Amino acid sequence: MATVLLVRHGRTTANATGMLAGRAPGVHLDDLGEDQAARTGDRIAAVPVAAVVSSPLERCAETARAIVEHQSGAPSSSVEPDLTECDYGRWQGRPLSELAAEDLWQVVQSHPSAVTFPGGESMAGMQARSVAAIRRHDAAVESEHGPGAVWVAVSHGDIIKSVLADALGMHLDLFQRLEVGPASVSIVSYGASRPRVLATNTAAGDLSWLAQGIPSGDAAVGGGAGTPTEGGRTPRIRT
Repeated sequence: MATVLLVRHGRTTANATGMLAGRAPGVHLDDLGEDQAARTGDRIAAVPVAAVVSSPLERCAETARAIVEHQSGAPSSSVEPDLTECDYGRWQGRPLSELAAEDLWQVVQSHPSAVTFPGGESMAGMQARSVAAIRRHDAAVESEHGPGAVWVAVSHGDIIKSVLADALGMHLDLFQRLEVGPASVSIVSYGASRPRVLATNTAAGDLSWLAQGIPSGDAAVGGGAGTPTEGGRTPRIRT
């Protein structure tokens, strides 16, 4: 089974000003976001990745570029439209503080599976197309590079939260319980019987243990001994 590193883009000018950027063009990483992307690229450098797949929006392309630049090899790079940001419709480009006063805001918080953004897409549709894209690319990476392959998907907060919710077996209405910060790394390994969520929303920590491969098979009753790393230590990831 392949393993995917779900990376959110670094902080943007819109994030810093509290604006819902959506799919608007021209939204780039700010100075802090560039530093975040570089640090994430440095973390992932310890793992030879087979592929880097990115949302087409600039902020994700810039984050993906930082990851590729830190790789000693030459992973394939591609753009996946189905990993693009949610289509927020007429909410796009408006301040979050203003949107929070709308009735729909509370539905987004408590019952997102019922939400269709005015002039945009439903959150259920967003989850369906993003999960399908991740699983499609994961199968392709495993077919080409083998079950121990690691790859990176660079996307957006709500997209990654919806993919994690699916992997965790959570209803979409619970996905707001998940946090996915700028340039964070979450880790999912897909198997024949179920996905395994190895980490969520990590901003620091050693990722070299991923180069050792993820053991397959049934879950260990009682939790098992962890994933060994060089020196016999178990991985430590700080969130």
